[in-house]
Amino acid sequence: MWCFGAMTASKFEAGGSRLEVPSSFQLPVSSVVRDAVQRALQEDGARDDATTRALVPPEQQGRGTIVAKQEGVICGLAAAAAAFAALDASIAFEPLVTDGSAVAPGDALARVSGPLAPMLSAERVALNLLQRLSGIATATRRMVDAVAGLPVRILDTRKTAPGLRALERYAVRCGSGHNHRFNLSDAVLIKDNHLAACRARGLSIAQVLEEARRGAPAGVSIEIEVTNVDEAREALDGGATALLLDNMPLDEMRRAVGLAKGRAQVEASGGVALDTVRAIAETGVDAISVGALTHSASALDMSLEIEPV
Repeated sequence: MWCFGAMTASKFEAGGSRLEVPSSFQLPVSSVVRDAVQRALQEDGARDDATTRALVPPEQQGRGTIVAKQEGVICGLAAAAAAFAALDASIAFEPLVTDGSAVAPGDALARVSGPLAPMLSAERVALNLLQRLSGIATATRRMVDAVAGLPVRILDTRKTAPGLRALERYAVRCGSGHNHRFNLSDAVLIKDNHLAACRARGLSIAQVLEEARRGAPAGVSIEIEVTNVDEAREALDGGATALLLDNMPLDEMRRAVGLAKGRAQVEASGGVALDTVRAIAETGVDAISVGALTHSASALDMSLEIEPV
């Protein structure tokens, strides 16, 4: 049985303290994959494929090979296999690489064989999922490689495609990245709009943090977003143990990291790209969260080459 394994909490450490970055993804991957695949097949009308029904007889057999057309990191083989199996359980799916593998153009990724009609009807859904997840894994690996040798973790965010968050977070891990909070219930993250709402009631940052500590469920981590050194200092003086530096210039980021050393974990976010991530990491932050890993990753190009028999 295909199994990604349960997602566990990611952690990053510095300054003698630890920030938990929890994940609530503990579902058996079979149900996660099955639900995503079923929604995609229904959306695509795969069980009512007018073209294939008109042209391919049910008894015709075929085989095919999924081939990479770009260099990248593979992720989502289980989802591709599930798409074919959902339309016909007799279709055989043989992976030729594993999730997390680096591939080059022309590399064979998997072989499929069996009844040709359902194979053709499932093709687009299988490739869509495999291409998207591989694109995320590839983008993540490039970002991780860009900060190689530095004590920093690359994190994802909640900027995921609706309904695919669990799979996209898995893709980040396949690319050697780490997961931030899975959803809003996993951690307290006090962002600019929360602060604006609290300031409208006359609360200082220290008072905001105190209210968060009183109101948060036991054991849930608390992080606060700051945009300049003064806010970082105020948050630290208010007992913050995790700071999110949002779109902060590098010189201010270094100063904030210096203030937080030994007192709080520091995460950088905003304006992170492949050509800027190393400079951000060199400021000494513990983690860098990158929404683009999931919201802007390009699908990894690949195709299914069919041979009717």
